[in-house]
Amino acid sequence: MRTNQRAWLAGVALSALVAGAARAEEAPAPTNVEEVVITALRVEQPRSATPATVQVIGDQELVTQQALSQSAVEAVAALAPSFSPTRQKLSGAGETLRGRSPLYLVDGIPQSTPLRDDSRDGFTIDPFFIDRVEVVFGSNAIQGIGATGGVINYVTAPTPKEGEGWAGKIMGQTTFDDEGEGDSFGYKVAGLAGRDFGRWDFTAGAAYETRGAFYDAHGLRIGPDSTQGDIQDSDSWSLFGKAGFDLSDTRRIEVMANHFELEGDGDYIVVNGNRATGLPTSGWRGAQLGEPPRNKVSSIALAYRDRELLGGAFQAQAYTHDYQGTFGGGREGTFQDPRIAPVGTLFDQSENNSEKLGFKLDYERGIEALPGFRFLVGLDGIRDKTYQALILTGRNWVPETTYESLAPFLQLRQALFEGRVHLSAGVRQENATLKVDDYVTVYAAGGGVAVAGGSPSFEETLYNVGGTVTLIDGVTAYASYAQGFTMPDVGRVLRAVNTPGRDIDTYLDVEPVVSDNVELGVEVNRDRWRASLAYFESKSDRGALLVLNSGGTFDVQRQKTKIDGLEATLRVQATDWLTLGGAYSRLDGRTDGNGDGVLDRDLNGANISPDRFTAYAEATWGPASLRIQAQKYEGREFDGEPAANSFEGYTLVDAVGTWRFDVADVSLGVQNLLDEQYITYFSDTQNPTDNARYWAGRGRTISLTVAKSF
Repeated sequence: MRTNQRAWLAGVALSALVAGAARAEEAPAPTNVEEVVITALRVEQPRSATPATVQVIGDQELVTQQALSQSAVEAVAALAPSFSPTRQKLSGAGETLRGRSPLYLVDGIPQSTPLRDDSRDGFTIDPFFIDRVEVVFGSNAIQGIGATGGVINYVTAPTPKEGEGWAGKIMGQTTFDDEGEGDSFGYKVAGLAGRDFGRWDFTAGAAYETRGAFYDAHGLRIGPDSTQGDIQDSDSWSLFGKAGFDLSDTRRIEVMANHFELEGDGDYIVVNGNRATGLPTSGWRGAQLGEPPRNKVSSIALAYRDRELLGGAFQAQAYTHDYQGTFGGGREGTFQDPRIAPVGTLFDQSENNSEKLGFKLDYERGIEALPGFRFLVGLDGIRDKTYQALILTGRNWVPETTYESLAPFLQLRQALFEGRVHLSAGVRQENATLKVDDYVTVYAAGGGVAVAGGSPSFEETLYNVGGTVTLIDGVTAYASYAQGFTMPDVGRVLRAVNTPGRDIDTYLDVEPVVSDNVELGVEVNRDRWRASLAYFESKSDRGALLVLNSGGTFDVQRQKTKIDGLEATLRVQATDWLTLGGAYSRLDGRTDGNGDGVLDRDLNGANISPDRFTAYAEATWGPASLRIQAQKYEGREFDGEPAANSFEGYTLVDAVGTWRFDVADVSLGVQNLLDEQYITYFSDTQNPTDNARYWAGRGRTISLTVAKSF
């Protein structure tokens, strides 16, 4: 019996154990954005009043995508038109939304580490505990720092409703590559349960997943990213809990806790590929040195809501977020110190640490004398302490750096002509200080340079204005201007100071990266079909670009940038049992490569995604359903970049079939159904001489999922 056949049989047996007794359930309808309060916008308003592109990925859509891949990032990438192709690695460097970095949130808690951006903020919660994903496209500052490309808010599972009794879900899943050996086998088990007891309620769950090795369509094991971290050959476990207490019919207090760990097993070492011959990087069995790469995240949030406070609605949230990101080790030149070991022999590895404390206060109400008028006033505060350590030698590579911010904001809305016109305008005042104590750089930076600390600060006023018009019932046009901001990656600057006599107050540039986003769009929501078309333009006078250095890692450069693009979507309920849909996105990006103020070269693959077509068909026959989806990434050349960094493009097709039996809901997912051999977008467009990071994409992958909701 072949090894992958044994894996298949083992997977069936494992899933059957998890299934237990279940009953058939009808598939829920797709999420109607008009009926959902989008918490990422911090106001309760219908979609027709929102002058921006918003997409809600509902629970059933997430279930379908998780039948293909247990990654929330993969789900967003498959469904959001202008999200770039994923790296299929733990690091999301270069993964963008509309060509800029999105801000990831979990129930409004920021997951990013902007002071030392390691791009791992997409893997901080198990997708089993996510109820829906809210994607707000384009730069905005409503959630504070980081949303230059938009906001991706993971909204966690709610507590059970009154009268439901015990409610929850369980699932088991097995996954393997059909061309791979037995080491491609992986599995996942997860459960979530809760109950409403009247005045108080709770839900709690746990998830565990082990992932095998990944194989490309030619049956070659895909090489691991032993430095930045990988999701293949890894284990993850997660605990989640939420509890609430109703103080009255209008007042409620709620606490949410999330703990997530993903750690590599370190069972494979990199075997260099050959870009000249098209041979991808692969992996052989062997023990990686040092500690395996890991993500470890703990978040706690306490929220209070009062829907009838002085005629308005008040909500407050306080949160803590603790993150540790361990990277793979090596004998890189930046790690060397002859005081510890002979140069070239010292092995070390880094760990990024971020501890956040924050709060958000919102108050919204109308004014009786002004029909249709509402205002939202609020205050955000955050304290983010970040440092990057070299954990095997006890050194700090990036010194402890503290970012403190207080930001009051005001948002105004006016409905006119019986709600057919909605106008909005807002302002946010960001007041931030960066605190760094005296420190000494590592030896590789000028032999170890003493740097005087300081507390540079900045103030930035950010604006937004927009409006929507219901042209006819079901057809809404909108226009908006909004600003977003983020911090430059100051950690990269601090760790590289190599000139004596520097002090933080005069040396460090903390001017924020401010992006100006203009958007025009129209949306149609008729009985059997929905469509949208949006044009956007995003500019930044001093952007933050990822630029590859001679050491094979990325530096951040402040350059003028401009991105414009077009997005279109269509969904048609062709018959009662068949739904067809698709999307198209086109992006163009230019930057000032020599600092003369002229946009003279294209943004490269580390900063902008390729043009993309997507299409899907969903069919339902009684208890059975089938979804087939395709993604076509167009080839691209980059003006001003080496020809070897051009992107060839590729097309991927996935399929998910679900059967709702009396005993279980069973899904069979096939990712890369046609077994397309391709090089990932990041590998194809970056560093044409690096044969250790010439990764192919994953070949045909089969997942069997058994789940029950109760």
